[in-house]
Amino acid sequence: MAVEGIGARALRKEDKRFLTGKGQYTDDMVLPRMGFAAFVRSPHAHAKVKGIDASEALLMPGVDAVLTGEQLVGDGIGNLICGWMIHSKDGSPMNMGGWRALEPEIVRHVGQAVAVVVADTQAQARDAADAVVVDYEELPAVVDPVAAIHESAQQIHPEAAGNLIYDWEIGDEAAVNAAFEKAAHVTRMEIRNNRLVPNPMEPRAALASYNEAEEHHTLYTTSQNPHVARLVLSAFYNVAPEHKLRVIAPDVGGGFGSKIFIYPEEIACLWASKRIGRPVKWVSDRTEAFLTDAHGRDHASEAELALDADNKIIGLRVKTIANLGAYMSLFSSSVPTYLYATLLSGQYNIPAIHANVKAVYTNTTPVDAYRGAGRPEATYLLERIVETAAREVGLSPADFRRKNFIRSFPHQTPVIMCYDAGNYDTTLDAALKAADYDGFAARKAEAATRGKLRGMGLSCYIEACGIAPSAAVGSLGAGVGLWESAEVRVNPIGTVEVLTGSHSHGQGHETTFAQLVSERFGLDTDSVSIVHGDTDKVQFGMGTYGSRSGAVGMSAIVKALDKVEAKAKKIAAHLMEASEGDIQIEGGELKVAGTDKKLTFTEVALAAYTGHNLPEGMEPGLKEGAFYDPTNFTFPAGTYVCEVEVDPETGKTDIVNFVAADDFGKVINPMIVEGQVHGGLVQGIGQALLENAAYDENGQLLTASYMDYTMPRADDVPSFNLSTHETLCPGNPLGMKGCGEAGAIGSPPAVINAITDAIGSNDLTMPAAPEKVWALCQSTAKQAAE
Repeated sequence: MAVEGIGARALRKEDKRFLTGKGQYTDDMVLPRMGFAAFVRSPHAHAKVKGIDASEALLMPGVDAVLTGEQLVGDGIGNLICGWMIHSKDGSPMNMGGWRALEPEIVRHVGQAVAVVVADTQAQARDAADAVVVDYEELPAVVDPVAAIHESAQQIHPEAAGNLIYDWEIGDEAAVNAAFEKAAHVTRMEIRNNRLVPNPMEPRAALASYNEAEEHHTLYTTSQNPHVARLVLSAFYNVAPEHKLRVIAPDVGGGFGSKIFIYPEEIACLWASKRIGRPVKWVSDRTEAFLTDAHGRDHASEAELALDADNKIIGLRVKTIANLGAYMSLFSSSVPTYLYATLLSGQYNIPAIHANVKAVYTNTTPVDAYRGAGRPEATYLLERIVETAAREVGLSPADFRRKNFIRSFPHQTPVIMCYDAGNYDTTLDAALKAADYDGFAARKAEAATRGKLRGMGLSCYIEACGIAPSAAVGSLGAGVGLWESAEVRVNPIGTVEVLTGSHSHGQGHETTFAQLVSERFGLDTDSVSIVHGDTDKVQFGMGTYGSRSGAVGMSAIVKALDKVEAKAKKIAAHLMEASEGDIQIEGGELKVAGTDKKLTFTEVALAAYTGHNLPEGMEPGLKEGAFYDPTNFTFPAGTYVCEVEVDPETGKTDIVNFVAADDFGKVINPMIVEGQVHGGLVQGIGQALLENAAYDENGQLLTASYMDYTMPRADDVPSFNLSTHETLCPGNPLGMKGCGEAGAIGSPPAVINAITDAIGSNDLTMPAAPEKVWALCQSTAKQAAE
């Protein structure tokens, strides 16, 4: 490639192997004597397991074993856990129901595994799984989260009375009540955030093997954080001691949060491989993915916004019921609490906020983090009610937002977060200019001549990224620290290996991380390799989620590079008999300022390893490690403007323009950032217009395939108009904020605000399917005619 440092639009190094079919994913891994697993899954949302008859399956060709939950529990395999403790407002801990990798007694959602078949081929395993006969006693199911806490609802877990996991609050309720008592105007809304299925390109997979001689397990898996997976598997699930378990996450084809967690299948494969004495592979099919991958969102909220006589926001009151599904997944408890309610101030100076969140169990797939994780839910609620308030008081949505922006930093919100830096006017101005905001009225009038309804919607989002510092999240209930690690190894001939605890599953780390090294030492990025995803190769790290790989992961690399640079300069100064302070690094060379003396980076690296002439007391080698724990979250922010055209005769919505003006702090590779924003926007637009995980009253998932669950396609979105505006983050050495989730956070309210503006009705819920929009168009037209 070339010397391509910070700010270069470097092509992604990893794409060569991906585009030529040379990627190495978990399903590409083959081990000798490998068997294939197929899971026997419940067809019921809630039922007692009365008995399992595997006699016919065991006689089928190629079948090695049929293993059940009773055997798993008998071998001492522990329950799946939630790793973030939340306390209710009365101080009581959350109510965590038992979740076994194979359920021996009561299944609580459709698709829950009760047994696993291992056979010589995948087809044999699946055929045998179909032949396993399970005797169920069906129980009533609870699907709706609001109905789940009604006194008449069926009890799902004995540990959670009334299906309530926790009743949590944040903010000053008395201050909010006082604000509402003196309010000149109050806007009230009921807001539903629809349930989503993550749908990464690569389905989940696991390949487990056990070396009896060394008593050692190896797990290949589709994980966003292999070290955390190893920690949890060893410390809580009793699968293997940590030093006897290697977890490898090779190439991973997308995650969006859904591959953070430990799932029953990984546990079962590890356990089965030891029990039957052969490697065991499982690869999810799409129906299994719909039924068992952690879902996202699913909030039912009531929101109230109080304004004074000058249309300044003086108070926000929110009540949310969060559906966590049948079990508490690894980080699920944090999503509707500290990742949601702490962002309810948005970009606005709101002096008083109070939020109450009730998390509930239902007989549905567990819900956990999905791209944005709490931040999209907070932004959707806030930006919908802000837009509605602007309409109610007769201000333009842009002017209303501008009137209420935060302009002084640092800014302490009433809900924990302290924003360190930002310039919200800049992104709003840029977005309005790019969207030709002032020319919208003319475009609306022109559309009317064609019988179409034109609308424009805004969204001013903020998110908290990095999920740190560790002491702060620990005080809020997190079970782990959220720092990151890095090791920089300079080899004797000057090539560089960066070992990172972050994990790439589509973010382009092999390129952007190499750009840091290229920037620092003036090296060709082809001479830099990035190593990640293997607990036997890489020091302990926390993985990738929450847009943390830049602000946290790359900051750890910078700290390690600082140490490497300092040692290299010491060696160079010694060899050239110069002052260390006079050594400069430029173009792959270490030079003495003001002279013609210089050494190549390779010469310095070789000197470090030969050890023939080093400064007194210096150890040979050129390798340094670092851990980085941030001092605060980072706060990316921006303004999105969506313009739509609605056909009132069909209800079809076309997005005719979408503008995104973002502040991500320092941008390492603009091309990769644009790709991240594009992907996020498409996912957010998909939620707004198309996607919805729908259950019937019996807990059957009605949208369990792409025939029923509508994914966004190329013709559903326009060409996006993107821009970035830099306000450096003061909390990390690069000034980065994060970009991976912004598009999915800011776009849904922009789209819905635009459609409601077009049709003249605010009663629209996501997804804005044509039949919904058409019905509202007809209702609005009927009311206008009366």
